Amino acid sequence: MLACIAGTLKSDYVLEGAADPWAGSPFAWIRTRPSRQVGKIGEQLVAGWCAAKGLDVVATGDAQADRVIAGRRVEIKFSTLWASGGYTFQQIRDQNCD
Repeated sequence: MLACIAGTLKSDYVLEGAADPWAGSPFAWIRTRPSRQVGKIGEQLVAGWCAAKGLDVVATGDAQADRVIAGRRVEIKFSTLWASGGYTFQQIRDQNCD
């Protein structure tokens, strides 16, 4: 019943004809997660992709880089498209990575 009522209220809050760029995307669920989790998910996505491409991926064991990928220390930053239409990467700092 709540889902039905929510469906009737949706048009009051969502602009008609406004395209959701995430509609149907397999990544849409990521936007529902807190930002700290989004960063971790991004790290896991990149690590999984690199591993699937045959690259050796291991955790660094320290806070100066996220992974060692193909022998290189890598800090992974992840962002989804913001409402402004751009991407913002936060907490960029000088770290011990390649």
